[in-house]
Amino acid sequence: MQFAEQKITTGKYLLRFLKFLVTPGSIGRLKSLLTTRPSDEMSMIDYLERHAQECPDAIAIKFEDRQISWGELNAKANQMAHYFQSRGVKYGDRVALNVENRPELLFAVSACLKLGAIAGMVNTGQSNEALAHSLRLIDPSLVVVGSECLGNMETVSDILEAQHADKLLYIADGTNAGPPPNYQDLMALVVEQSAENPTPTQTLTLGTPIFYIFTSGTTGLPKASITTHMKVFRAGLQFGVNVMSLTPKDTYYCSLPLYHSNALVVGFGSCLCSGATLALRRKFSASQFWEDCIKFEATAAIYIGELLRYLLAQPERESDRAHNVTRVLGNGLRPDIWMQFKNRFGISRVHEFYGASEGNTGFVNIFNFDKTVGWSPQFGKAWHVVAYDVDADEPIRGDDEFLQPMNVDETGLLIMRINEQNPFNGYTDAQASEKKILRDVFEKGDAWFNSGDLVVLQKHGHIQFGDRIGDTFRWQGENVATTEVESVIMKWPEIEDAVVYGVTVPGRDGRCGMLYLTQKEAGQIDLNGLAAHMRENLPPYAVPRFIRIGQKVDVTGTFKFQKSKLKNAAYHVDEVDDELFLLARDAETVEALTADVQSKIDGGDIRL
Repeated sequence: MQFAEQKITTGKYLLRFLKFLVTPGSIGRLKSLLTTRPSDEMSMIDYLERHAQECPDAIAIKFEDRQISWGELNAKANQMAHYFQSRGVKYGDRVALNVENRPELLFAVSACLKLGAIAGMVNTGQSNEALAHSLRLIDPSLVVVGSECLGNMETVSDILEAQHADKLLYIADGTNAGPPPNYQDLMALVVEQSAENPTPTQTLTLGTPIFYIFTSGTTGLPKASITTHMKVFRAGLQFGVNVMSLTPKDTYYCSLPLYHSNALVVGFGSCLCSGATLALRRKFSASQFWEDCIKFEATAAIYIGELLRYLLAQPERESDRAHNVTRVLGNGLRPDIWMQFKNRFGISRVHEFYGASEGNTGFVNIFNFDKTVGWSPQFGKAWHVVAYDVDADEPIRGDDEFLQPMNVDETGLLIMRINEQNPFNGYTDAQASEKKILRDVFEKGDAWFNSGDLVVLQKHGHIQFGDRIGDTFRWQGENVATTEVESVIMKWPEIEDAVVYGVTVPGRDGRCGMLYLTQKEAGQIDLNGLAAHMRENLPPYAVPRFIRIGQKVDVTGTFKFQKSKLKNAAYHVDEVDDELFLLARDAETVEALTADVQSKIDGGDIRL
């Protein structure tokens, strides 16, 4: 079956909106999403305990050759919670969790939730300064470490010995030997604990913080964003039930790390709200993705855009369509590969969404239109798009000192109103939180969350992602959106990865475009053909003038490009070991960028 692209038209929008409204329970769920408050006395643990009571033998987690029922998940979480309590952990305390994707991590996460404690989700790839920084931000009462992460923990052994020596708990991985010195075997300690539901020291509400989820750290050390029960509730109910139509008969496949919001908040949260099974893989594998979906009998999957591109780069296999996955949900899917992905793998529903770990409003492609981030209710009240000066790197204020709303089809800064219904929980760092707040936006005293993203305002409360502030740059008086340029470049068949960014050039205003690329196959790449392709499909100001050919693009654990390192090295010959090339504005061909050529560029002798 070939899927035809679905355009957003008023008629189709109204039909799909009406179809959504007549879906059983949809109006009640939408009302819950719009009317719940942080003070409401409920929590995500209510769902876990209800599943454990009503369907204890139903499968909650599939992992490798293991199946964990809702009853077992709840019992294991209870035993851990009772042990944590015996160690003094109480409401509001933090527990650092440094464990890769496996059921034991969700036991520990759920144990924290039951006590009103906060699970500090450590990035399992961190070591040295970044890991030390994360532990400082969590300030944990206990530190839970999987044996697979001991190597990284050894890089901060001095901090562990000085500050956490009596807090270290170990979870073996498979047939690993016992814990190393200074660690206690957590799974052995919880065996004798009660499997009954514990009682937290304070009543849990939707406003109770439950996770510290760290930003990717693409521009510096990570920040710890605070996630509450309310955010997981909204994500689970809206994304999991309303959008993905998950039920207890579904299996939701997740190969993203649980320290990331997509996996933990959206993936696990959706399964809690719907009763669906969460199928976990320890780490993403492009070659095993569809084989896993077949093995686990998955009907849905969660993604990051780059993950889907890696799947498309794989050789075609029988498993491409031998699975039962009919819908996927995630963010970052590039428009240029959207239809290619749907048609190759037989995916009828792609539900792209927009959200941030620290954000207070989300968007989702609930009506299954192609190439759109989707819809969020209460346009103008809960969120808006305003004019932004890329050159000055700040929103534009009018003569009345207020921000200026954009019209449909215009690009601007996405902002989200901060109020009781949509609180901004921010980061553990109060100063960092304040920097994300815009005040006196449309009236004196109002406050809005600055998403840091430029989006295109579409009809009917939809938006299309444009670019990250800082990624978009200004050159020759025009704004250059790197994602749009990357989408054009990725159509060149020899390219595996393309990262576009702006670099400063002495004596020139703005930033000039630079392209970092990797090849699908080793060998000589047709750079002149690529140059012609870019010139044919991009305006002159958007064509990257500098080209760097590398071996691998550095990405974070959540598949985000590390552009800061590339920007810092720029086109400086003495700082870059890779091949560098120049596509001058008036040149017909690409030339090697040598120290002599760089000198001419810096001196203003070459027109860019």
